[in-house]
Amino acid sequence: MNELLNSCTLCPRNCKVNRNNNEIGFCGMTNQLMVARASLHYWEEPIISGEKGSGTVFFSGCNLKCVFCQNYQISNNNFGKPISIHRLSEIFLELQEKGANNINLVTPTHFVPLVIEALKIAKAKGLDIPIVYNSSGYENVETIKLLKGYIDIYLPDFKYYDNKYANKYSKCNNYFEAVTSSLDEMINQVGTPQINEEGILIKGVIVRHMMIPGLLDDSKKIIHYLVDNYNDDIFISIMNQYTPTNNLINYQEINQTVNDKDYDELINYAIDLGIKNGFMQEGETQKTSFIPEFDTTGV
Repeated sequence: MNELLNSCTLCPRNCKVNRNNNEIGFCGMTNQLMVARASLHYWEEPIISGEKGSGTVFFSGCNLKCVFCQNYQISNNNFGKPISIHRLSEIFLELQEKGANNINLVTPTHFVPLVIEALKIAKAKGLDIPIVYNSSGYENVETIKLLKGYIDIYLPDFKYYDNKYANKYSKCNNYFEAVTSSLDEMINQVGTPQINEEGILIKGVIVRHMMIPGLLDDSKKIIHYLVDNYNDDIFISIMNQYTPTNNLINYQEINQTVNDKDYDELINYAIDLGIKNGFMQEGETQKTSFIPEFDTTGV
């Protein structure tokens, strides 16, 4: 599968650079796997983390690079430790040994061929817990198709409805088209949600939407779209944990936390639409303490 990196089109950026020849596209990565942290994580949705935790692997680089990214250290600054495919497979098994409910691949899009090879090795050695694909939602359908049979749970973001916001904050003008087409393929692969006796998701799709300050109307359009098109075939997670970073000097309109009244209005809107499979956030979630410490733990 490494030949897919000879002219990389893994994501909708379609950079077509030769990453096997150390060329770098928008994601900032060559063909060298880079991981910033691998550990049990307890702050995902309850049906992902549970009490045992989710075995998260944070990959360096990103194909979206939002200006407000809370993981800026790894997504934009590309912090991480270079590892081999074999080492990645060992990390998967180590997280399983620690009791993880699942293996949670965070921002893996630009490394999909390498991740698949690592999963093959690990599964041959006894990896048997669900695999979570946790991404920005900015995906090429053909890349998602490569993952059929390897991924049990898809956990994509749905950040923007109107591409003018995607262009402004993530420098892409086709986010809506990418996220909706790839979401169709994700649901086609894993089907409706399946939860085990311990209350942990083992198959299915959770779509995350994190509110951005001032974009209540855009958020409503996203929730309406998801209910209209998928209803109870997915879980919808509506998040208020947006935390301003130090990189928003030129974006003062979003250099603030989400208005509580706006969030409550969005939740009520979702309830009025009839959402049954959903999650909301309560309490003080807008803290940097919710951002993992990227220090190559477990790598």
